[in-house]
Amino acid sequence: MEETNTIDISLSYMNASEYADSQAVIPSQCIIQNYSILIIAGVFIGISLCGLVGNMVVVWFLGFHMKKSPFTVYVLNLAITDFFLLVFLLVKFILHIVSTVYCISSFEYLPTNYILMDLFLFWYFASMYLLTAMSVERCLSVLFPIWYRCHRPKRLSGIVCGVLWALAGIFVSLVFISCYSPWNIKCEQVVQGVCIVNFLIFTLFPFLSNLSLFIKLQCGSQRRHPGKLYVAVLLSVVFLFLFGFPCNVMIFLDPVYIDPFYLHISYLLASLNSSINPVIYFLVGSCRQRGFQASMKVAFRRVFEEKVTSEEGSHMPGDATVETTL
Repeated sequence: MEETNTIDISLSYMNASEYADSQAVIPSQCIIQNYSILIIAGVFIGISLCGLVGNMVVVWFLGFHMKKSPFTVYVLNLAITDFFLLVFLLVKFILHIVSTVYCISSFEYLPTNYILMDLFLFWYFASMYLLTAMSVERCLSVLFPIWYRCHRPKRLSGIVCGVLWALAGIFVSLVFISCYSPWNIKCEQVVQGVCIVNFLIFTLFPFLSNLSLFIKLQCGSQRRHPGKLYVAVLLSVVFLFLFGFPCNVMIFLDPVYIDPFYLHISYLLASLNSSINPVIYFLVGSCRQRGFQASMKVAFRRVFEEKVTSEEGSHMPGDATVETTL
């Protein structure tokens, strides 16, 4: 009997040690299985921290060191939107890293994750809409300069920004109600409809309109140099098409059925899109004939104060062959 008890006790200790070893191996197995996503998350955190700093500098400069103008209102709202988009994506990725390291597979189904996704969609939509409005207004100011100076309402930028914030809220509310409410509303159709609208009106349209206007300015009979603000807006729209569009595709295809690797790549590109605008403002503002020579404050001032000089140059005689800056 004593011999049997000794065997049972030794077996129980062996089982306990094997269980402990298996529990220690599980986290490492989770890390190995998701190492590519963890690498993406690490790159994302680095990009997001740089983007947060850049957008904070833009908000600080436009909010406290520069007089408001129609375009600075758009840029200020866009920087605020991109800042919060990066904050929510940063929180989501940090939670994802923690869940991967500790093998918490149920995290993806927690209500917190769904709330973060809805908040991300709100800031993602708002950023897209604000950049579209800014690019369209810049095109109007170039194509119809007299009408723009004489008949444009003074508070149009603020009104448009408010309407676009509300539109983003309405679209996200539609997605939330259709996907999480007990009513019989097809979630997939609503999400795909919103994605199609976002692509046609707020991604493809500003990209094609700004690109065609740039070509017209460069190839027209009266060749005109695009100004720094217009170049900055054009580059922002191009990067929106390249980096912001893949996330819209992932949402259209339904993230539930997408490989997590491609889904996180789309998040990474979205974070890059929200981080790159301050870099564009700085590079365009500091670009000179002899290279990049300017401090950040001077570079931002060259971009955002250019509207005054372009209006002064537009009073030149129309029958002369000129190369003005717009």
